[in-house]
Amino acid sequence: MGAAVADTDSGEPMMDINTTPLIDVMLVLLIMFIITIPIQTHAVKIDLPVNDPNSTPPPVDPERNKIYIGRGGEVLWNGNPVNLVQLRQYLDLTTERRPVPELQLEPDAEARFEVVDEVLAVIKRANVESMGFVGNERYREF
Repeated sequence: MGAAVADTDSGEPMMDINTTPLIDVMLVLLIMFIITIPIQTHAVKIDLPVNDPNSTPPPVDPERNKIYIGRGGEVLWNGNPVNLVQLRQYLDLTTERRPVPELQLEPDAEARFEVVDEVLAVIKRANVESMGFVGNERYREF
């Protein structure tokens, strides 16, 4: 930090303000404000599922599982309606089995592409090894 030296020969008073005490006071106030700010605590309340020993296991076939996507965007796992979270849970269960069961994906011809894309993204994130599209022969033009 540079300092201005007054010219002693002129005899005029120095017109510059000494800002060092002002800066020191501002830094002390800033530190006091930082210390006195309450700690921000954010809590996200999540209702976790409870493991029920009497519940039936998910319908996972050891050989072949079929995902059907309907016209209205409904997703069916072996004929049972599921959402994308349940679909991921079922896919995780299938990847743990040995041998890994085959996954068959059958989108309806009128199904929205966005829903099919979301289901394919869930399948990719689940690292499914064996998957195939079925029912495409119905849409073949002669």
